[in-house]
Amino acid sequence: MLPICIAFLWGSVAGAQPRPQRVVSLNLCTDEMLLTLADRDQIASLSFLIKDPSISFMAEQAQGVPVNDGRAETILFSGPELVLSGTYGQQGQAALLKAQGLKVLTLGPWTSLNEGQEQIRTMARALGHPERGEALIARIDTALQRTKNIVQGKPSILVYDRGSWVSSTDSPMNELLIHMGFKPHQEALGLPHGGMARLETIVTTPPDFLLLDDDSDKAVDNGTALFVHPALVNAVPLERRLVVPRKLTICGGPSTPEAIDALAAEIRAKVR
Repeated sequence: MLPICIAFLWGSVAGAQPRPQRVVSLNLCTDEMLLTLADRDQIASLSFLIKDPSISFMAEQAQGVPVNDGRAETILFSGPELVLSGTYGQQGQAALLKAQGLKVLTLGPWTSLNEGQEQIRTMARALGHPERGEALIARIDTALQRTKNIVQGKPSILVYDRGSWVSSTDSPMNELLIHMGFKPHQEALGLPHGGMARLETIVTTPPDFLLLDDDSDKAVDNGTALFVHPALVNAVPLERRLVVPRKLTICGGPSTPEAIDALAAEIRAKVR
């Protein structure tokens, strides 16, 4: 949840630099940021992931924009002025492109909401549209303001991802849940820094609520089978499960205000 977002490893991009006219993105999260912050004619290509509506928040907005195959050689010969890369599985491509003298902005997961907002600002400046970054930050701030402390009594909640994974208590999603009035349940499971949570541990020490994505109502693979296990359903029944679409939480950025509002709607419907 909300795992997938931004930490730049490039040098200073602020200042009076020419606005890049051919920008390539190799990562879903940078795709969405690029679509939001750049002019359409600045975008040379996006990753093929942007076209998948099950994970892409902006699949519709990406219609008509070229996609790339993610190979460094292909990107190099397409003549980009700026390449946007992720930190998982793309280190080799980024290193090769940097070695050929290309400007590469490497963007990784947010470690906090404040850091994410600062990195939105950095990317907007790199693209030559700082005002668009400020507008997106303002949308996030407004969504946060209208959802502060909407939960009363500090009930416990566990963000439970496929494969039994739980995030650390200081992850951006848990930061958001605390902001809304929840108490993260990781410490009660002995996992304040995140990790694999055994089904038996959750069943014997259940949270008041679970936060899941929209694949959680069915066992589509081994990673989601535990969501529908009878013991877990009994410990935390469906009415105490908050569900937010996965495509809103994979990446931070343009989807973040919508993710906040979707979570708030689930809270108002199910938290009493």
